[in-house]
Amino acid sequence: MNAERDLAPLAPGVVRALTDKLYEKRKVAALEIEKLVREFVAQNNTSQIKHVIQILSQEFALSQHPHSRKGGLIGLAACSIALGKDSGLYLKELIEPVLTCFNDADSRLRYYACEALYNIVKVARGSVLPHFNVLFDGLSKLAADPDPNVKSGSELLDRLLKDIVTESNQFDLVGFIPLLRERIYSNNQYARQFIISWILVLESVPDINLLDYLPEILDGLFQILGDNSKEIRKMCEVALGEFLKEIKKNPTSVKFAEMANILVIHCQAADDLIQLTAMCWMREFIQLAGRVMLPYSSGILTAVLPCLSYDDRKKNIKEVANVCNLSLMKLVIPEDDEMDETKQSMTLIAEPSSEESLTKPEAASSDITALNQPLSFQCSCDRIQVTLNLDGIVQVLDCHLRDTSIGMMTRIAVLKWLYHLYIKTPRKMFRHTDSLFPILLRTLSDESDEVILKDLELLAEIASSPAGQTEEGHGPSDGSDARPSPVELHVPARAGQLSSSSMKGLECSPSTPTMNSYFYKFMINLLKRFSSERKLLETRGPFIIRQLCLLLNAENIFHSMADILLREEDLKFASTMVHTLNTILLTSSELFQLRNQLKDLKTPESRNLFCCLYRSWCHNPVTTVSLCFLTQNYKHAYDLIQKFGDLEVTVDFLTEVDKLVQLIECPIFTYLRLQLLDVKNNPYLIKALYGLLMLLPQSSAFQLLSHRLQCVPNPELMQTTDNTKPSTSSKRTAASNIDYTELLQHFEKVQNKHLEARHQRAGRAEQLDRRVVL
Repeated sequence: MNAERDLAPLAPGVVRALTDKLYEKRKVAALEIEKLVREFVAQNNTSQIKHVIQILSQEFALSQHPHSRKGGLIGLAACSIALGKDSGLYLKELIEPVLTCFNDADSRLRYYACEALYNIVKVARGSVLPHFNVLFDGLSKLAADPDPNVKSGSELLDRLLKDIVTESNQFDLVGFIPLLRERIYSNNQYARQFIISWILVLESVPDINLLDYLPEILDGLFQILGDNSKEIRKMCEVALGEFLKEIKKNPTSVKFAEMANILVIHCQAADDLIQLTAMCWMREFIQLAGRVMLPYSSGILTAVLPCLSYDDRKKNIKEVANVCNLSLMKLVIPEDDEMDETKQSMTLIAEPSSEESLTKPEAASSDITALNQPLSFQCSCDRIQVTLNLDGIVQVLDCHLRDTSIGMMTRIAVLKWLYHLYIKTPRKMFRHTDSLFPILLRTLSDESDEVILKDLELLAEIASSPAGQTEEGHGPSDGSDARPSPVELHVPARAGQLSSSSMKGLECSPSTPTMNSYFYKFMINLLKRFSSERKLLETRGPFIIRQLCLLLNAENIFHSMADILLREEDLKFASTMVHTLNTILLTSSELFQLRNQLKDLKTPESRNLFCCLYRSWCHNPVTTVSLCFLTQNYKHAYDLIQKFGDLEVTVDFLTEVDKLVQLIECPIFTYLRLQLLDVKNNPYLIKALYGLLMLLPQSSAFQLLSHRLQCVPNPELMQTTDNTKPSTSSKRTAASNIDYTELLQHFEKVQNKHLEARHQRAGRAEQLDRRVVL
């Protein structure tokens, strides 16, 4: 009786019916409660209404007895129906106990809770929006309910709530985002489906601008995109597609910078769909946001570069990554070489300058410049401080170049990036040259010709860029750099001393462009690489040197290499290298102009080059003779051949003489063969060729040269009436002012060194053989 008195104004019969196990009896009790509450509403008796709701909540819905809980749920729904439009005043009291029942262990009770809440929400409509977060939280849990009936009930309630949100303009998006951000990371498929469905609904409402809060949920969306369910993946694709469409329509309101790193992470995803979608987003971001994306360049490159080497199985990802890479590269401009952070900020705050682009190199010398590529849109992003993080970019490029597992196209892209940075920002890039130099040299051993070609283009730019010119005494070639670097970067003292005089000679030459301090350093280290990797010299040496002659000045390359080889301690390598250089000089089409310059020796520069080459060519007797043939120094060639009698004639020596004879029959020496017609003015040419003939054994080369010399005409038959005109060769020889006696002495000195070295090697070999026998 005391309990029944406490539950007033509910009649005892209603109380008993509410706790009955039969649904029909509970429904009858609910109708009585609805009638009672309607009377209270008519009387405006709010205290009694609150009391009834409190009883139904505390004594029934939250009871320990399952049937009582069921009765409480249907009673609360009845109260809501009776209240009608006034139910909004009591929603907190009506909703909270129902939501508590969502967690009940009994699936039937959870279903009744869904049904009760559906009726409450249906009556209240827009009034439930202030309680949206708790409703959403409860529904997100029921979406993953194992019972199909409960799931079906929750879907009905979900659709109703979506309709209410869609038709209302009072939705609190700010308050909802934290909950959405939390729930979006659920791993349950049904919960994910529920989340995506709500995002699609909110996206479709014109008055709700979900784009402002996209950075909060973008990471979660990409994670859902990797779900095992095709349906959920498709839904997520649609949602992301809608967001991207909106971004393209309204780029001014997009927070590109806040989402850049999220895309960088997912561009490296193992899942193909996630990676392709993120890469497509990255492409659009770079094209729409422009230089706003520059601070994230190192991360973008980390994600994009490996994709460039994908095979046809990931062709789509590769193509989009390539567009991202090229678009990002275009954002780097010459003004980045001048701007520090303060200047960069000032530039972005200022209005864009005239349409005229500052593409000339001299534009980079301006103290304060305007961006030559204004952003694709004018927005608050213009005032964001944009700084090119060159250190980070170079670190990423360097890391990828050192990684031997990366593909060829990635290596090519890295080299293109470095080349682009040296073109656009040379002053800042030269701060990194000492650290990059070793890996660029190692890249010359790459298996791909295309990689080597790009590497050579980059090294040539480093060696010729005015930005690489350092003050005298502080250049990299003098070995005075205080920072630690690999041994191969340090030029020996004798080479350093040589470089000061040699470089002055090179730079003062009016026929050659000025090279910077890194040119000589490059030549030294390239020869070191050839010396340590003889296979590289054999397989790629001629290709590398020919390409360098196209990219740089051929005269400078041959002059500097000859200068370095003159002091090379490894005499066998020096001989091999001279032979390689001589073959390139005589046979490569790239060196046609240099051959013509040497053939005539008309200028002081050409004569200086001849003397320089000669001194190094002395490491190889036969190449020295061929150089004399090229420069039409036939008397000196004859003098040299006379000295061959004092040399150690080996099989290798005779092989080189054989090759020289073959070379004389080539088009390059057409002029030499024609000069055989002028017997009177070219006696030493004929003597030199006979000298070669006498050196050769009875071989095919001997027969070839012998037949050629048999064609030399009788000088008596070749006489003309005009015998007073001096020959051009004698005039050129007289004007050359070259000390051939000194050159001949130098040849003898160098050959004596080679003889000693061969004897030492032979002695060491004999000692080794004796040890093996013992």
